[in-house]
Amino acid sequence: MAEFFSITSEKAVKPSFLAARRLARIYCLNDFEAAARRHLPKPIFGYVAGATETEASYRDNRAVFEEYGFMYRVLRNVSKRDTSVTLWEQSYAAPFGIAPMGISSLTGYRGDLAQAQAAERAGIPMILSGSSLIRLEEVMEAAPNTWFQAYLPAEECQIHKLIDRVEQAGVTTLVITVDSAVVPNRENNLRTGFKTPIEPNLKLFWDGVTHPTWSVGTFLRTLVRHGMPHFENNAAERGAALLSRNAARDFSGREHLDWEMLRSIRRRWQGRLVIKGVLHPEDVTLARRFGADGVILSNHGGRQLDGAISPMRALPYAMEVAGDMSIMVDSGFRRGTDVIKALALGASLVFIGRPFNYAASIGGEAGVEHAIKLLVSEIRANMGMLGIVRLAELAPHMLVNRTASQHKTQWHN
Repeated sequence: MAEFFSITSEKAVKPSFLAARRLARIYCLNDFEAAARRHLPKPIFGYVAGATETEASYRDNRAVFEEYGFMYRVLRNVSKRDTSVTLWEQSYAAPFGIAPMGISSLTGYRGDLAQAQAAERAGIPMILSGSSLIRLEEVMEAAPNTWFQAYLPAEECQIHKLIDRVEQAGVTTLVITVDSAVVPNRENNLRTGFKTPIEPNLKLFWDGVTHPTWSVGTFLRTLVRHGMPHFENNAAERGAALLSRNAARDFSGREHLDWEMLRSIRRRWQGRLVIKGVLHPEDVTLARRFGADGVILSNHGGRQLDGAISPMRALPYAMEVAGDMSIMVDSGFRRGTDVIKALALGASLVFIGRPFNYAASIGGEAGVEHAIKLLVSEIRANMGMLGIVRLAELAPHMLVNRTASQHKTQWHN
């Protein structure tokens, strides 16, 4: 089993003076969003925070947690609580990880590295997005346990080249996102003025002037030290520059991808394979049949099909057909109680996105570490109040669905 470090160890990164002042006022994951809203230019914050069309899925991702209440136990010795979990014989210090998020290095200086290194130090998984702005090889050198998430290129030969590159970089867990074959309505981006590649204009200049801390500390600092960012990992070759008048970033061409393509990938890829973006139990069954080691139930944080159900609603159905395949989940998690509810329903791990993006934007690596520590502290406290010392003790009978017309359960001593 891999060794993991405690986030309270001497290895913690010391924040800058400005970051320390910001982090001193952050008491939970939700607090990062308000701080990032003030720090980031409107188009960039809107890209991260926004969802599709009416944001029905985004709202349901949070609403579902209100429907579950805890049935806790008391007078149990909970002095030796342990937040660690084991997945595929790998030990993780906490039951959550950092979800893949594109262009994280635009919101925070070297954001992909900040997230990956903080996760490595804390002993939790981090998934690098295929739409990241730092080369996969550089991230893997700094944080060798990082997972990689791929958006499949349109052509099979390009898929194979990308997989070969991922293998050569030392990745052991490949995550294939499958809910983005069709480009959704980008209405939110149009309203906030965001697009990629970014086109220089007077509004962009004004956004920079009115947000000088981000402009100097993230954007100009990146340009001076590392040059113009590019989309580095969408394919085997380097992609478009982030700032350009002429370059185009093509999101289309994936409509023809199907389960047979996954079969081809499974034959070529010898590491662990995870399918992200699944909701329907029949697709969970197909993922297992085609050789996936796990799935991440996800509605893309509400950024794809508007009105798609929360992955938490799909979780009980997925567990019925999972067999020995690991079921993970993302979208909408903000509290330790949220994580515990998912684990009680059978999830192996939970992945969280936006708060860690915001944390890196306002506090760099120290900000991500602060976010991890806050969530671990919540989970540890929640375990004590539930009357458990190990997360493996969690089970569905500890939850009551408040919306169910009838509730039947069996009490366990």
